[in-house]
Amino acid sequence: MEKPLVSIITPSFNSEKFIAETIQSVQNQTYLNWEMIIVDDASSDKTASIVTTMALQDQRIRMYQLPTNSGTGIARNTALSMTKGRYISFLDADDLWKPTKLEKQINFLINNKVPFTFSFYDCIDEAGKPLNKRVEAPLNLSYKQLFFCNYVGNLTGIYDVNYFGKISISAIRKRQDWMLWLTILKNIKKASPLPESLAFYRIRKNSISASKIDLVKHNFAVYRKFHRFNVLKSLFCMIGFLCTQFLLKPRYIKPLK
Repeated sequence: MEKPLVSIITPSFNSEKFIAETIQSVQNQTYLNWEMIIVDDASSDKTASIVTTMALQDQRIRMYQLPTNSGTGIARNTALSMTKGRYISFLDADDLWKPTKLEKQINFLINNKVPFTFSFYDCIDEAGKPLNKRVEAPLNLSYKQLFFCNYVGNLTGIYDVNYFGKISISAIRKRQDWMLWLTILKNIKKASPLPESLAFYRIRKNSISASKIDLVKHNFAVYRKFHRFNVLKSLFCMIGFLCTQFLLKPRYIKPLK
């Protein structure tokens, strides 16, 4: 029996330093039946040229270029419209997968008869050096837990199109992944990760995760624009978010020896 096709969605913008290594981490997968759709968000560097060269050598890779810079939400939705796979997964243009990532997750989904899963991941710096830090998550993640903290690493999430259909990505420019997982958990109520690290998340100097001010601003926008709460309710939710972020989530960040 042929294994189901996995569609990998990768938005890119000025990612010439990282995109080749990201693609190679997909090509190194032990699971072979995948397609990688890279939507370049009007990069001004050599990203498109690098991807084009690699796509000519591997027909599983496809690239589309947006005419103007439109944000990762538009880029991801553009890629989503082009997918053909039963499973949708996500990998940003500077992150990496471990070789058994897809194989283990597809087996987990099929064997446990669930439509969504994710995994733990390790952190690396901008140069790709290990930060000796692993980000884990609750083993039985509920919608309420996810509501106050995004425990799902975007580079690890994967869902079944046969169950959910293709889920449109929010056009809000930041935190689209959190909104996607909230949409999924609102449907299935709980989700379990495959409890091991299957990817490397690159922490860059200008990333949201490196800026506490941006973290507050963009997460407040989720409560206001995605959940459509008024200002007072959004502020109340932000208190819960900040308490979770600084008091509870650190319990899931484990040092590596």
